[in-house]
Amino acid sequence: MSATRSPKVSERVAPKAADPQPPKKKKHDDDDGPDFATLFRAWIESHRASLLDSLRRLGKQPIGSFFTCMVMAVALSLPMGLSLLLNNVERLGGSWQRAAQISLYLQLDASPQQGEALREQIKGMPGVADAEYVGRDQALEEFQQQSGLGEALRELPENPLPGVVLVTPNEVDKPTLEALRQKLSELPKVQQAQLDLVWVERLAAILKLGDRFVFGLTVLLVSALLLVIGNTIRLHIENRRTEIEVIKLVGGTDSYVRRPFLYMGALYGFGAGLLSWGLLAFGLNWLNDAVVGLAGLYGSDFALAGVPVADGLSLLLGAVLLGYIGAWIAVARHLRELAPK
Repeated sequence: MSATRSPKVSERVAPKAADPQPPKKKKHDDDDGPDFATLFRAWIESHRASLLDSLRRLGKQPIGSFFTCMVMAVALSLPMGLSLLLNNVERLGGSWQRAAQISLYLQLDASPQQGEALREQIKGMPGVADAEYVGRDQALEEFQQQSGLGEALRELPENPLPGVVLVTPNEVDKPTLEALRQKLSELPKVQQAQLDLVWVERLAAILKLGDRFVFGLTVLLVSALLLVIGNTIRLHIENRRTEIEVIKLVGGTDSYVRRPFLYMGALYGFGAGLLSWGLLAFGLNWLNDAVVGLAGLYGSDFALAGVPVADGLSLLLGAVLLGYIGAWIAVARHLRELAPK
């Protein structure tokens, strides 16, 4: 028999303490997940795909999409058109201000030189847009032409009319005008300062009524627009109900499901804004012919201004926001009902 003994089974199976362990692999930074640039590119690609999908679906229904945008455009054009008409009316600022002119009747002994000096002094005062001096001879001549009593007035021994300074204020506001009238009445050579406050109050009431009417109509039609957008997006959601349930079943997030509908609402708003801008430009141009003809009968060259670029861009941006908000409300309402079953 051999003197050497065979190793035990435990010694053959168990690893030796001196044997080195296999080195562990070091984790690299890339193992923590994708970097920011990769995530940003994926986010951009997701939005691009949603936008193209929305455009493709709207392109499949061109007639329905056009009429939806047209309904929204008409609703947008009404308050915007009234607002533009009010702005054009306010462009007749000289007429509004002349309606609130302050007439300063001078003393009979005031010379034309004193009247002109007073006019220059008043013209430089704060709150005054313009001042015009009407001499005694000019006042008498105008009165003869307007009254039709020219022959009788020529028989008078002397001119009974005083010189007048017509003061045009910067703004039509009753307290401001009353304070200005009181200040002007204290000037030298001024016998009386007259202001038709009743007409000023009527004018301010008319302008205030117009502003309130436009505001109320805007609120009403904006609510109607949200309902139109919400109902349109709801129909799109119902047509894709099965697809959405499958997406949510495989782990699609609410934001992923919501994104195409938000783009769809914004595209509806963009189309409606463009159509509304075009309708307003065409309507004002069509109405301008009649306005120019009417103004010419009164010896005026007044004409309606078109849609300013700033107002048009504001209209376009507002329409896009309304479409986006309407789509968000519709999707948020129906998204809870689309949980996978």
